[in-house]
Amino acid sequence: MPTFDIVSEVNSMEIENAVNQARKELATRFDFKDSPAEINLEKNEIHLTALDAYKMKTLVEMVTTKLSKRGVSPKNVDKGDPDLSPLGHARQTIKIKQGLDSTVAKEIATFVRQLGLKVTAQIQGDTVRVSGKSRDDLQSVIAAVKGKDFPLALNFQNFRD
Repeated sequence: MPTFDIVSEVNSMEIENAVNQARKELATRFDFKDSPAEINLEKNEIHLTALDAYKMKTLVEMVTTKLSKRGVSPKNVDKGDPDLSPLGHARQTIKIKQGLDSTVAKEIATFVRQLGLKVTAQIQGDTVRVSGKSRDDLQSVIAAVKGKDFPLALNFQNFRD
């Protein structure tokens, strides 16, 4: 019975490469010369520190631009609110969303069921497994899911006959 999985994953190497590119740009930018600004990566979180709110905004734009150029969807990037201290220092955390949470998984599963095709959608942790008797039905499910706008960027894996 043919199956495939619907997931929302971001390649961790692409995140690391984007952060390294942003660090290189930060080191060469004239407007950040003699200014304490940092970009740190911890698993799926990018921690930014800057001298003031304007430089923090510039840092966030720099990192998000590098992420999008490396193929990370803006839907999977969650920019938190900047923390501004009374002295003017700014901190901000950018989180990279990995996996489907239960509400999005339920939304995808109900959407697949409402298509009227002879397929079943099962939620398995942070993935949605779609199975059916016909490959054509599965391919039409993939096309329909790509056409609908979900709150996360979706990937299709493990297409098996």
